[in-house]
Amino acid sequence: MIILGIDPGLAIVGWGVIEYRAGKFKTLGYGAIRTPAGVRTEERLAGIYRDLNTVIDHFHPEEMAVEELFFNTNITTGIRVAEARGIVLLCGEQKGLHIAEYTPLQVKQAVVGYGRAEKKQVMTMVTSLLGLKETPKPDDTADALAIAVCHAHSGASRLAKYFNN
Repeated sequence: MIILGIDPGLAIVGWGVIEYRAGKFKTLGYGAIRTPAGVRTEERLAGIYRDLNTVIDHFHPEEMAVEELFFNTNITTGIRVAEARGIVLLCGEQKGLHIAEYTPLQVKQAVVGYGRAEKKQVMTMVTSLLGLKETPKPDDTADALAIAVCHAHSGASRLAKYFNN
């Protein structure tokens, strides 16, 4: 199964593509889609749409895992991130990908084994599980890979149930 993990944002969309077969991970690629500040929101969203389509066309994932939004106190920022997240979901749907969504707590639980793990713990585990020489930067990229790993663990069990019925 080839999984595209996405950490949505307006300024930075982290993405990571992994292959998960027979309980083993292989990292196919990762990076970040960046949009410049001071540009109209609709231009930034169009850039995310265009660049994410390019990533999907290049790696041909079968599944997409996206982090659910977690709102702090800044509702304006939350709305902009939600708009970017909508673009991400639209891309996946238009490309025919199965889309799964995970909360930050679910991602931490799947990657570290503890839902309240610190960000550094998640990054260390992602680097180790994927056999990377160094932690991916920016943090959004490492988060996207963590979301893909979460889906591999969670999605694989759902797929097994589907095929065994």
